[in-house]
Amino acid sequence: MPRDTGTGGVLEQMIIPSLERGGYAYKGQVLVGLRPGGRKHKVDALAEKQGKKYLVSLKWQQVGGTAEQKVPFEIISLAKAINEGEYHSAYLVLGGAGWTLRDFYIGGGLNDYLKNCEKVDIISLEEFVGKANRGEL
Repeated sequence: MPRDTGTGGVLEQMIIPSLERGGYAYKGQVLVGLRPGGRKHKVDALAEKQGKKYLVSLKWQQVGGTAEQKVPFEIISLAKAINEGEYHSAYLVLGGAGWTLRDFYIGGGLNDYLKNCEKVDIISLEEFVGKANRGEL
């Protein structure tokens, strides 16, 4: 049975109202450079406010699966984009109830293993929506 990969669009629709409410201009599916290894890197959203640009990558894990294994590489890719571009910071937003490592990731569990990634914040969907609503990215 094929995996449901269409949940990403739903997640994007969940954050758009919070970005609008927080006063952010945004674009979806933005090419921000190349990932380590040379493949194109698109983020789900690029939010901008008061001259600061924020990268937003969304990962949805409805049931157990491979999204958890992709988190470290996504963090590295976001950090690369920040270090090579004109971006203030990035958010890796974790949504859905299927995460087994969600608390580990959100709680900074990767901090000892990944370097130069300080400007990438791993955050729950609920926390991101609250920060965006308040205009506090």
